[in-house]
Amino acid sequence: MDEQLTDRKKRILKAIIRTYMETGEPVGSRTISKDKDLNVSSATIRNEMSDLTEMGYIVQPHTSAGRIPSDKGYRLYVDQLMEQNQLTANEKKMLDSMIPQEYVTEEDLVNKASMALADLTKCAAVVANATPKFSLISKVEVIPTGKRMYVILMITSNGSIKNKVCRLEFDLSQDQLEFFDNFVKENLNGVPIDSLSDAYLEKLTEAMGTYMMTLSPLVSEIMKMTKEMSSVSIKGQSNLLTCKDFNQNEIISFLDNQKELKGFIDETFSGLHVMFSPERDGFVIHNSSIITAPFSKDGKTAGALGLIGPMRLDYAKFIPYLEYFTGKISEMISEKPQEQNK
Repeated sequence: MDEQLTDRKKRILKAIIRTYMETGEPVGSRTISKDKDLNVSSATIRNEMSDLTEMGYIVQPHTSAGRIPSDKGYRLYVDQLMEQNQLTANEKKMLDSMIPQEYVTEEDLVNKASMALADLTKCAAVVANATPKFSLISKVEVIPTGKRMYVILMITSNGSIKNKVCRLEFDLSQDQLEFFDNFVKENLNGVPIDSLSDAYLEKLTEAMGTYMMTLSPLVSEIMKMTKEMSSVSIKGQSNLLTCKDFNQNEIISFLDNQKELKGFIDETFSGLHVMFSPERDGFVIHNSSIITAPFSKDGKTAGALGLIGPMRLDYAKFIPYLEYFTGKISEMISEKPQEQNK
């Protein structure tokens, strides 16, 4: 921390940030002087604000007399100045009511919880899983479950398990199932998840020869599963489009191409992270922030849940919400087998 940043400057910076979060308007010295926690004159505040501007913690937009926080100011606030809210018993009860108690799969639980979080915060919610970049396919199994119904089970080298129900237009014979089992062992076991491109799918399909017509739907479903295992999904997208802090064209561009978001999420599985758009070169949504927190299954990181919103988010309020959601998800997916979660 800069040695020139005195306790009074910190308190003034904190007051500026809190006021700007509430109003979205540049903050002037007269407004800050009404803050009973400061107890200093407008003249003194103006001098301190001038210093804070020179130090890069606040900026003066256009010709306005007021100031707004810079990403440097927000970073100091989140890392050192913010007093995180403690959830009350009533707040926990309210959050519990928003987390679904009945769900078909773990993925279903996380998706429903993320939608609830988006509705609560009026931000967009981000969901990502923790399949590592270099994770390999360890096993793929096709299990008949009924007439023309099959479950595809996939296990990766990091212990991730995913299953998908596949409905075919015909029943597979024992000979076809045995061929597919051997085909998968030869062509998919040990293959990195990231290498399964559309071109690889075509190559696999052609390699099945006379079995291509009957078994290619299974290969297509496996490809979908691998993409889902390494994907990032965004819930509550309309919250981004209606946010007055954002340029709509930037939001549309971001929603069309989310690769940069995937890169950031991959870095956040170790714990809570807050990122401001100016800190990441090329991030398309200006004046935005992302908060992410991981959730786990049986002690191992299973994914991450996050929020995307303007930089003036109420971090002290939303971070506890996010951590409560990820904590509950971790408990729910760890405490009982998936097939009982119905």
